[in-house]
Formats: sequence, C-alpha cells, structure tokens
Amino acid sequence: MDRPVLWQFTYSHFNEKARWALDFKRVPHVRRSLLPGPHGVKIRRMTGQTAVPVLELDGRVIHDSSRIIAALEEAFPDPPLYPRDEAERRRALELEDFFDVELGPHIRRLAFYLLLPFPDTVVAMFSQESGWAARAAFRAAFPMVRPMMKKAMRIDRQGAELGRAKTVAALDRIAKELGPAGYLVGDRFTVADLTAAALLSPLVAPPEFPYPPPPMPEPVLEARSSLSEHPAFQWVLDTYRRHRGASAAVRA
Repeated sequence: MDRPVLWQFTYSHFNEKARWALDFKRVPHVRRSLLPGPHGVKIRRMTGQTAVPVLELDGRVIHDSSRIIAALEEAFPDPPLYPRDEAERRRALELEDFFDVELGPHIRRLAFYLLLPFPDTVVAMFSQESGWAARAAFRAAFPMVRPMMKKAMRIDRQGAELGRAKTVAALDRIAKELGPAGYLVGDRFTVADLTAAALLSPLVAPPEFPYPPPPMPEPVLEARSSLSEHPAFQWVLDTYRRHRGASAAVRA
C-alpha cells in the first residue's frame, strides 16, 4: 500500500476530524496543506468538488471526513473507532451524522463571522505550513478570497446567530448523551466522541489541537468565554487530553 496522503486545511474542524482518525490509528501519512481559494483547482481536479479533507488511500481518492473514517476503519481496523456491538455502532454513526450536519457547518459559520474582519489572523491560521511567498500572495489576495468565503458559507449576522444556537444545542446534546464512563456511546472512545470534539475545536481551542492558532481577536475570545462553563465544553478539553495523542504524519 502506498503511504496515505491527506490534503487539508491546517485550521479546519472537518480536516481535524480526519487527521485525528489517522493519528488515533497511528497510520503514517503525508499531509499536504492548502490555502483556501487557491486550493479549489487542485481539489476539483482530484474529486470533482472543492471541499477538503481529501485522502489518497491505496489508489483511491476519498473526500468527506466521514467517508475517510469509514475507509480507515476498513483498511486499519485497530484500534477501532466503530463499536463492535451492532446497536452501539448504529448509535455512534447516528451521532457522527448528527454532529456533521447539525454542528459542523453552523459552528464554522459562526467562527468565520467573527474572524473574517481580521485578515491577518485568518491568513496566519491557514498558512502555518506555507512558505513566505505563498503566505504573502494569500494575504494580498485575501480581499478577493473573503467575499468568496462569505458566499460559499452564507456568512452573515443571521447565519452567525443560527450558528451559535446550533452550537449550544450540540453542547446540550453531548451533556445529555454522555454515559457514566464519559463517552457518548458505550464505555470507550468512538467515532461519535471524535466527531463531537473535533467539530467543537474552533470554539474550545484545546491545547492539543495540532496547529496552534495565532492570538484570537476579542470577539472570538468573548464567544469562547461565554460558553466555557458548559459541561460539554469541559468534556471537549478532557477528550482532547485523553485521546488526541501525537501526530502520525511523516515527511513526504
């Protein structure tokens, strides 16, 4: 099998979901970090669409974080992210789908509503693995990239308000679903826990996130502080501490 290659954004919660699965399973892989906007030509050529993450695995090109995890479970079954018990597996996949749909796009819309007025911060978040020339070009192009991002993600005040409401609802769902062992399904870490924690990482900013962000602007810090006492916020921090682990990425 050829070494897997993950095409990614450094600062993205759906990309973090795929990275975490690769790292949890200790799968040596190469990461190719892209910049928003310029990434579109490459990814569309590979997949017919423009979203990342995209994983090249054993001759296949797989896009969508949930499909990537399903492929990893097949190719690298241990340690598992899907429960062995069939009922628990269905439950874990149902929760994965819930957080993918009801949290992921909405928390992203809230985050970028707060971040896009601060171009230097956004450029620093996405260009951590870029050379100085690519970083400078991205910064120069950002006034054109920003409206593209707003349109693609429908970023406006109404969307941000919905994003906050959906984020709070997801935090409440986690607090309600947690079992005695501190997991969403059964008594061990599963794809449900990984998905919920990864998709909440833009809000929680766990120290174990593999690409430490630059200092955040005040609106982001205020949003974070306003929810930091929620039990599920603290659960995300604990889940990262217990299960994020070291990177399995290797040099090309």
